[in-house]
Amino acid sequence: MKSKEFGEGNMKILVLNGPNINMLGKRETNIYGENSFDDLIFFVKAFCDQKDIDVSFAQSNSEGDLISYLQEADQKYDGVVFNPAGYTHTSVALLDAVLAIKPPVIEVHLTNPKKRERFRKKSYVSRGCELTISGLGFVGYTKAIEYLTKNTND
Repeated sequence: MKSKEFGEGNMKILVLNGPNINMLGKRETNIYGENSFDDLIFFVKAFCDQKDIDVSFAQSNSEGDLISYLQEADQKYDGVVFNPAGYTHTSVALLDAVLAIKPPVIEVHLTNPKKRERFRKKSYVSRGCELTISGLGFVGYTKAIEYLTKNTND
């Protein structure tokens, strides 16, 4: 596989998760299900291993840390799969960080925010993302990675 940014070698993807995603399986299981954050990592890693994709994971409850991860991704990764979680609806700073980097960013949500509370219907972050995938649970992450592999390579 040939990557635009890094020459020969495996595609490099960052899977970045925002606040409270680390609490999967413990919080609001009626909405997010019983599977844990570790289960999410295992699911995505297994998919990437099959596709020979180098994947890294990061999660933070801090907006500033998420911005730093995005800025670091500019030089390290071919693409970013980003679940900004609760910051989706509030953070112009995360939008600015997405707009400032070269790798394409795919926004992912486990649930469909448009079918939830009214305040969740607006995403600032999506304005800078190439695509938004919502409501597919863990599969949304693999769909985002598939999109990146098909649309980021030479």
